[in-house]
Amino acid sequence: MDNVSSHKHFILNGFNELSALRPVLFIPFSIMFVVSLFANSLLIYIIISQRSLHSPMYILIAGMAFVDLSIPVFIVPNMLLSFLFDWRGISLIGCLVQMNFIHLAGSFQSTLLVWMALDRYFAICQPLYYHERMALPRFLKFVIPLVIRNVVIVLLVGALAGRLSFCLRNVINNCFCEHMALVELACGSTAINNLVGLMFLFLVVVVDFLIITTSYIIIFSSVLRSRTSGVKALHTCVTHLVIVSSSLTIVLITSLSYRIRNYLPASIQVFLTIMKSLFPGCFNPIIYGIRTKEIRQHILKILSCCHFVQTVPHS
Repeated sequence: MDNVSSHKHFILNGFNELSALRPVLFIPFSIMFVVSLFANSLLIYIIISQRSLHSPMYILIAGMAFVDLSIPVFIVPNMLLSFLFDWRGISLIGCLVQMNFIHLAGSFQSTLLVWMALDRYFAICQPLYYHERMALPRFLKFVIPLVIRNVVIVLLVGALAGRLSFCLRNVINNCFCEHMALVELACGSTAINNLVGLMFLFLVVVVDFLIITTSYIIIFSSVLRSRTSGVKALHTCVTHLVIVSSSLTIVLITSLSYRIRNYLPASIQVFLTIMKSLFPGCFNPIIYGIRTKEIRQHILKILSCCHFVQTVPHS
């Protein structure tokens, strides 16, 4: 019966093909990790410390920065230690916790983009009622259903994965635990897991994409019809659209990589899954910092103050 006992310990074998070159990966990924920590922390600090930025739009940006910060914090340190010291082991419970956290945070990345789209819709299409619509009691009507959806689906995915038996092999070809990578190791039928995984993609990614797309179609139609303050409105929307398009592109490429993995080198697939978690944390705050005037001004003020402090001793 030993050969049918379920594994309780797994090996994260990402980039195994690189062999002795794995420690070199510590350098680029640690740089991206530091950039993500610094950029998102700075963005959160600026929004919290400046009372002029305590509006719904900037609070949502801070929420996105928090999510973008939390995902790398949860997966990258362990991955970097694996590169340096070849620590690849993880328990089944640890794997499930990591998987649930990654998917929960990922679902809130998508949901925050929906809330941002709704914020822009109310600000541009219903400006006279903006503060009324975005008041907390009213806005909770949009927040609570999506929060419940995310939590229920992620818990369902994790619970079903936790009931699987892993009696064939325990090597995960990735640097962290992900749902499909774990399910592929299970013995027996995984039809329900695959179905729930597709439900997750549809109810979160596809539904959120449709809401975002519909919101921006209405926004652009309204701006083109009214032609009043269109430049500023479109400038704000373009910033969000850049974030939306980059996020959805990464999710789409990663999802497709599992379907065509026989045609992709294993290291490329692992790289794509890592970038899905790490790239937004580096990219989003830079885009917000460059394209959002109010945030950019405060960043420049902080940098100029730091430069002044450095130059004072020499004066």
